[in-house]
Amino acid sequence: MTRMTVNGEAVRFRLDPETPLLWALRDAANLTGAKYGCDTRECGACTVLVDGQATLSCAATVGALEGAEVVTIEALGDHPLFTAWEAEQVSQCGYCEPGMVMALAALLRVSPRPGAAELAGVANICRCGIGPRVLRAIRRAGSASAPLSNGSSDSAQPASE
Repeated sequence: MTRMTVNGEAVRFRLDPETPLLWALRDAANLTGAKYGCDTRECGACTVLVDGQATLSCAATVGALEGAEVVTIEALGDHPLFTAWEAEQVSQCGYCEPGMVMALAALLRVSPRPGAAELAGVANICRCGIGPRVLRAIRRAGSASAPLSNGSSDSAQPASE
């Protein structure tokens, strides 16, 4: 049994310790924001925050996360990225967006106005081609960025492409 905090709530997963966090979240906790995307650990659709860091939930096992603090897109609340996303009309199919938003929130947490090199470090993939609008949304959100609530006393922010 693995114990962790998910979106501010204590959770015990009674799963094989090798179970990917993605499946624990989606199947056991009914948190379906993180998506299964590529099966190669490259697309970032499954990105969540683990102890404040953008993490591919398909690559992290529940057994390795004993005591961790996990934040999913369901807990981001009114993060400035959501307003910026809408203002810049970023959305297309939407499949990659939860992971991208989580990755970008993590980046904005440490760098409210990320430069090109920092943005290049966010490797989330969008097959629809929303990249230019995402960059505009990041700039907009960075100017309005504030710590996000994850349901507990700690703050977390999403990271993106």
